[in-house]
Amino acid sequence: MNIDDIDTPAVLIDLDIVERNLRSAQDYANQHGLNLRPHVKTHKLPRFARAQAALGAVGITAQKLGEAEAMADGGVTDIFLPYNILGLRKLARLKALHGRVTLSVTMDSQTTLNGYAETFSDTARPLTVLVECDTGAGRCGVQTADDAVTLARAISAHPGLRYGGLMVYPKRGDPAGTQAWLTTTIAALTTANLPPPVVSTGGTPDFLRAAEVTHATEHRPGTYIYNDRMQVGWGHGTWDDCAMTVLTTVVSRPTETRAILDAGSKALAADPVPAGGHGRITTYPDAIITALNEEHAMVDLTACPDRPRIGDRLRVIPNHACVVTNLFDCVYLMRGTEVEQVADVTSRGKLT
Repeated sequence: MNIDDIDTPAVLIDLDIVERNLRSAQDYANQHGLNLRPHVKTHKLPRFARAQAALGAVGITAQKLGEAEAMADGGVTDIFLPYNILGLRKLARLKALHGRVTLSVTMDSQTTLNGYAETFSDTARPLTVLVECDTGAGRCGVQTADDAVTLARAISAHPGLRYGGLMVYPKRGDPAGTQAWLTTTIAALTTANLPPPVVSTGGTPDFLRAAEVTHATEHRPGTYIYNDRMQVGWGHGTWDDCAMTVLTTVVSRPTETRAILDAGSKALAADPVPAGGHGRITTYPDAIITALNEEHAMVDLTACPDRPRIGDRLRVIPNHACVVTNLFDCVYLMRGTEVEQVADVTSRGKLT
């Protein structure tokens, strides 16, 4: 099977680029003494999670229970869930997953901690819990060092839980701010005889600055495996480092300067980027995908000296690879123009 046999729209993954990206990231982590715990939200494929582990990753990160369960089904054995898990049904699933793999979780409130404590009482195999800290991103996380100490003490007080350290989702572009926040918090924890065994930080945009956060023991990049228009815009990688493209067909040319593609918001997603537009057409980089309907992409060809015709097949680097992965049942893993594998996206739609 080769590229000409693939119906559109479809997601193509260049395996040579993937393998280069994985090796480069692991080399950086090794060079700076960081454990790598990649986030699987980008690829959602056990094949790639296993490849990351084979290169030296200490485990994976999965954002939702369903995603983690699918990875466990695919043979992944060490999973970090940096999310507040709430509710009896979810906690029962968490306990079942804990019986299958090496598992760790986070929390940022006594309410979440109470659920963990009530669910896990096996002192022979306690659940590892990290305190999530807000170092400036404005998402989840405790707000002060004192809050972190209070929750770390509470974890340590429960025999079925094990205090695992700190987890942060840092503000993009501010490693110095993350470092300063952690300096204060780690000092407070150390004074309380609770030095964090793990300090986990994350994100692809600042991954190549991860060593500036010297308190970090591990990093959780996700998008680096594929990269996308968003990451290139933030300075992580180049177009040659983008492994994902959406294969699409020109289905209409209503005017001389407008083309319509068969990949709308259901294929390209609708995440914006500062540069504008909804993706980069690899063979027509001056074209602008100006708008998306569900099944149509509107393309402005005004700046293009050459223009595609009806029936031409184009490849689009999407704005945000992670969301695009979640839109398709399968992806085509490519070597050049040949299909090596049609891979089911096993974690697609795992929102709970």
